Amino acid sequence: MNSFRNIEKNPIKDIVSENYVFAAVLHYFGISFFQYEQNSLQEVCDKYKIKPQQLTNELEAWAQRKEPEKEELFLHPIEVLVAYLKRKHYFFVRQELPFLSNMVSGIQVDQPSYNAVLSDLRIMFPLFVEDFIHHIHEEENRLFQRIKLLQELENDEFPLEESLKILEKSPVSALSEAHEVHDDEMEGIRKLTKDYYLPQDAPVSMKVLYHELQNFEKELIIHAQIEDELLFPKAVQLEKEVLRKIKKKIRNN
Repeated sequence: MNSFRNIEKNPIKDIVSENYVFAAVLHYFGISFFQYEQNSLQEVCDKYKIKPQQLTNELEAWAQRKEPEKEELFLHPIEVLVAYLKRKHYFFVRQELPFLSNMVSGIQVDQPSYNAVLSDLRIMFPLFVEDFIHHIHEEENRLFQRIKLLQELENDEFPLEESLKILEKSPVSALSEAHEVHDDEMEGIRKLTKDYYLPQDAPVSMKVLYHELQNFEKELIIHAQIEDELLFPKAVQLEKEVLRKIKKKIRNN
C-alpha cells in the first residue's frame, strides 16, 4: 500500500476515491469520511488526535485479511465452522452494519435524485438491519445451540432416554427448511439502487455507499452458501451419527 504513504496533505475525498476501504477504516476510528471530504488527512487526524500512520497501518492490515475458502472450511470439524460463522456475525453487527447505517443516515448531497434514494434508504435499511439481527440471534439460539447439544449427546452427557427425547425435538432438517437466504432480503435495496448503478460523476459519498452495500450483499451470499453447503450437511451428519450411536446403546442394554 505504498500509495498511502505520505498522504497527510491529501483531502479525504481524494484518499477515499482512490481506495473505498479507507472510508471503513476511518469509521473504525470514529470518523465519518463524508463529513470531512474537503479536509486534509492531517487536519482530520489532528481533530481526532490520531496519527496518520495509524490509519495507513490499519488500512494495510485490512488489505492483508484473507477469508478461508469453502474447501478449507470443509476440512475443519463442525465446531471450527460454527466459531468462524459466529465471528462473521460479530463483524457484521459490530462493524459493517454500523458503518452502512452511519452512511445511510448521515450522507448529505445536493442533487434531488440522490436525496430521494437516501430518503427511501433511511426507511428501508433500518428494517433490513432489524430483520438481519433477528435472524442472527435466531440462528445462534437455535441452530448453533442444537449443534452444541448434539456434541454433548455424542459425549454421553445425558441419560439414554433423555437423549432420545432431545433428538426428537427441533431436528436439523427442520431448521434447514426454515433457514432464510439473505440475498432475498436485500432485493428491495438492489431495486432501489438500480443494482447499485451510479454515473461516473456521482458524488464520492454515494459511490462509497453503493460499493459497500453491494459488497455487503456479496458477503451475505457467501455466508449463506457456507451455511447451506457446509454447516447444515455437517450438522445433519452429526445428528445421524449421534442417533445411530444412541440406538446402538439402547439395543445393547
